[in-house]
Amino acid sequence: MGTEVRVPRLPESVTEAVVGDWHKKPGDRVQRDETLLDLETDKVVLDVPSPGTGILREVKKEKGATVGSEEVLGIIEVAGEAEEETAQESSPKPMPSKQAQESETWAAEKKKTKADSPETAPPPAPSKEAEAEDMPPLSPAVRRLVREHRLDPREIPATGRDGRLTKADVVQFLQEEEEPVATPPPPKSPAPAKPAPVPREEGYGVRREAMSQLRQRIAERMLDSQQTTATLSTFNEVSMQGIMELRRRYRDAFEKRYGVRLGFMSFFIKACIEAFKRYPMVNATIQGNDILYYHYYHIGIAVATPRGLVVPVLPDADQLNFADIEIRIADFAERAHSGQLTIEELSGGTFTITNGGVFGSLLSTPILNPPQSAILGMHKIEDRPVAENGEVKIRPMMYVALSYDHRLIDGKEAVQFLVAVKEALEDPMRLLLEV
Repeated sequence: MGTEVRVPRLPESVTEAVVGDWHKKPGDRVQRDETLLDLETDKVVLDVPSPGTGILREVKKEKGATVGSEEVLGIIEVAGEAEEETAQESSPKPMPSKQAQESETWAAEKKKTKADSPETAPPPAPSKEAEAEDMPPLSPAVRRLVREHRLDPREIPATGRDGRLTKADVVQFLQEEEEPVATPPPPKSPAPAKPAPVPREEGYGVRREAMSQLRQRIAERMLDSQQTTATLSTFNEVSMQGIMELRRRYRDAFEKRYGVRLGFMSFFIKACIEAFKRYPMVNATIQGNDILYYHYYHIGIAVATPRGLVVPVLPDADQLNFADIEIRIADFAERAHSGQLTIEELSGGTFTITNGGVFGSLLSTPILNPPQSAILGMHKIEDRPVAENGEVKIRPMMYVALSYDHRLIDGKEAVQFLVAVKEALEDPMRLLLEV
């Protein structure tokens, strides 16, 4: 029968996946929990492990196929079944005397044919009746493999007892056939004359590459966000002087105690949470004709990876201290680059923060991440002259941008929310005192 390899159960936010690369091919032996293939979703690439140890018997969904939750991808012949069949093949079985005589006769004729016939003379093509008479007794597993691959069992070297053909013989034969045969290099020909310059035409110097499923989904979501929301952005600037002094003062002690550096993101998350408590509309969403107000704060942190942008979610961020936030963000970043994030970790966010400043961005308007209603953009910190108490001071300044859905959030609330974030960041002790 075999064990079915199925698509993992996908969450409600992911409706389908696309089959990526198969790391095994039919006939290959696999170990339990060994990765068989990749599945690409709009959020992450999933590894599909083998449900048991055995042989990959069949691939039902090839690369590029679109599949749904729990759909069958392939069949594994697990070790228990393989061992049972091997035991059936290797152990002597009682057979009718006529079948035993036919088996002995077939083995003797095979040896005689090899000894008498010259090596250069090809054997005559046997008729179907002769094939039926000369066919050795085969086990069900061997018969199935021979039929599926359209093989002549007489051409396969048999290593079983009394010249019987085993399943391992068939698999070995298939693997040897698939190995490329080394061909001698072609004789060297004189170097051709240098061709004339090719005129530049349309497509010259262009490389075409299919978009990955993740990149296609990102494009769809960005376009959908622009078309289905009334997006507007408001801007402000934040003096990072207080945070930088606080980090400089406690950086070494913080890292020594918690094993992680104190970054800027934890301050921004804490500042946003305090602002949510004053302006809950920014943490809400539209569902049909209703407004959903979330009484929890699941903050998404945008992370750039070689495959595209992903947004792992920090659940219940209000219940975490600065060290917990920094540790989890560092873990997200590491696993995002190695493709080890789960779908659950990329779902359920109520608000997103993205930091283009790490790439040098001075100012941008981030795109909403539906169904969320707002997103905060951080940018590069630069020393700029600012007026303080009638004097010009050089301060480390950052531009911040809040993009929001104007259908739900009015301009007044958006501006006041961003001002609240600015005030909390410029006086970081307020974050510790929650005032």
